[in-house]
Amino acid sequence: MQCVKMALFEKKKATKLMLDDTVPLTAVIEAAQNMETHIDYVIRVQRGPATENCWQINRRYSDFSTLHDNLKISGIPLPLPPKKVFGNMEREFVAERQRALQQYLNTILANLMLANSLFVKQFLDINNYSPNFHEIALQHVSMFFRSEPHWEVVEPLKDAGWRIRKHYFLIKPKEQPKVRQVLAWSDFGPDKFLSDKDLQAILKILPTVQHPFIYPVTFATASENGGFAIRTFHATGTLRDFLCKAKPKASYLKKYGKPKAYTEFNLMNIKTYGRQILEALKFLHDKGIPYGHLHLSNVMLEGNTCRLLDLENSFIGLPSFYRQYFTQFKKINTTEAIDIYCFGHLLYEMVFGEPLNSSTKDDFPAHLPPPVKAVLESLLTTESCKTGLPTVDDLIADPLFSDVQVVNSEFRPQLKIPSKLKDVVKTAKEKIEKRLQDEQKVISSYRRLSKAQAFHRSDEEKKKRKKSSRKRLSQQQLTEENGLEENGAISPAGSESGSSTSARAASPAARPTSPVTPTSDEPPTSPTSNGTMNSDRSALLGSIQGFSKSGLKKTETKDCSAPKI
Repeated sequence: MQCVKMALFEKKKATKLMLDDTVPLTAVIEAAQNMETHIDYVIRVQRGPATENCWQINRRYSDFSTLHDNLKISGIPLPLPPKKVFGNMEREFVAERQRALQQYLNTILANLMLANSLFVKQFLDINNYSPNFHEIALQHVSMFFRSEPHWEVVEPLKDAGWRIRKHYFLIKPKEQPKVRQVLAWSDFGPDKFLSDKDLQAILKILPTVQHPFIYPVTFATASENGGFAIRTFHATGTLRDFLCKAKPKASYLKKYGKPKAYTEFNLMNIKTYGRQILEALKFLHDKGIPYGHLHLSNVMLEGNTCRLLDLENSFIGLPSFYRQYFTQFKKINTTEAIDIYCFGHLLYEMVFGEPLNSSTKDDFPAHLPPPVKAVLESLLTTESCKTGLPTVDDLIADPLFSDVQVVNSEFRPQLKIPSKLKDVVKTAKEKIEKRLQDEQKVISSYRRLSKAQAFHRSDEEKKKRKKSSRKRLSQQQLTEENGLEENGAISPAGSESGSSTSARAASPAARPTSPVTPTSDEPPTSPTSNGTMNSDRSALLGSIQGFSKSGLKKTETKDCSAPKI
C-alpha cells in the first residue's frame, strides 16, 4: 500500500504544471454590461496563440483605476480615461470609455516590463496569480537556513527583479557580520529538464567557475521546489542600474520604468562592455552551457568590467525575458542564437538609453556611427532575424569589437564538468531547444491562419469573390442554354417559336396535312427546313393512321407466384 502511495505521489510530482510567465496575454473588451449600479466590461483574455486557452473576466472601471494606481510607480505614462461622476451610465459614454480602456490595455501589454508585472497578471489571470509569492518564497528560504545555518537574513529585497517567482534577500554570513550577500530563490521553470540529482551536481560546480567576465557564485543548491544561489552584494549594482542611475535595492518598476535621467555611454564604453560580454558568451558556448538570459539587469558592473549573472537560470528551467520576441522567428532556435538576439537588445539599450519594446527594428537613425549601425542591423532587423543571426565569433571579429584589448585576468578561465554531466547538460539543452521549436511551429501556424482569415475577410477579397461568383453563374447559365439548343429543346428562332412548334407536334388533330404558310407573327423559314419538317410530319401522321390493333400478336404470361415442381 505504501509503495502504491509513493508511486502516485511521484507521478503527481512529475506532471506538475509549470506555467511559463513569459507567454504573452492578450485582452479584448468584448462588451459592456449594465449592472444597474455600475458597468461591467466583459474581457476575453487569451494566453499565447492557442484560441482554446482563453477565458472571460468582468472588470469595472474602479478595477482599472486600482491597476493604474499600482503601475504609477513605474512612471510610464498610461492613457487611462478620466473618471466621470455624472452620466457615466449613458450608452454613448460607455461605448467611448470601452474604446479608451481597450487602448489602455493595449499600451500596457505592448510594454514587456509592465506586461510581465504581477499587477497586470493578477488583473487578467487571478486564478494563476492569486498566491502571495513573496510569502511562499520566504517559507522556502527559512527552510533553507535550517539546513544551512551559516547565514541569516538582513532584509528582503522585495520586487527587486522582474520575475514573479524569483525573490531576493539581503543576507550576511554569521562569521562575517559586516559582509553583505544576496540570496536568490526561484521556483523551477517550464524548461527544467534535469533530474534533481543531476541538478544538484551541476549547481555544486557553479562556485568553481572562474572567468574574468562572469560574476562568481558563492553557493548554489536546490530543493524539491526550486533553486538557491548566493553572490556577493555589489553596491554599484547591474549595468542597468548604472544606466538608469538607480539604487539596486529599489523595486524594478521604479528603477527601470521611466528613469528621470540616463547615463550616456560613449562609443568606447559600448565597444569595451560589448566585447567583454561577448567573451563571456563565447566561453559558455564553447563549454556547451546554455545561458539564454542576457539583458542589462543580468550584467554586473565592477569599475570598467562587465560580468554575467544568473548562470543557474537555465538549469532550473527559467524562460528568457525576451522569449515572446524571439519565438516569432524560426531561425532563432538554439540557446546560442538566443544569446546573440538578446545581445542585440542589450546593445540597443546601451546606445539609445532605453529598451526596445518590439521584436525588431528596421529603421535606425542616420547619425549613428556606421560600425554601431551595421551591428544593430545585423542583429535586430526583421530580415536578419528571419535569415539568421551572426555567431559570437562573427561579432568578436567585427570592426566594432575586434580592436578592443581584453584585459588579462589574474586567474585563467576555468569550468570543469565531468563527462557524464556533460552529456546530461547537452540533453537538457536539446530539450530546451525542442520546446522552443515546437512553440515556434504553433505560433507560425497560428500566424498563417490569422493572415488567411484576415485576407478572406478583407473588403477587396469580398468584392473579388462576389465578382467571381457572378461570372461563374453567368457561364453556367450560358452552358445550360447551349446544351438545350443542341438537344432541340430550344429552336434557333427563339423560345416562343420553339414552344408553338412543340404544341402543334403534340396535337395531331390541329396539325395541317399541307405545308404551313407562315403568318405575320411567325418568322419565315427557309424552303429546305420547311420541306424537311413537313416530310417528318407526314410520316408520323401516316404511321398513326395506319395503326391497327388486329396486327398485334397475343402473348402468354407465366404466373410467377405458382410454386415450382
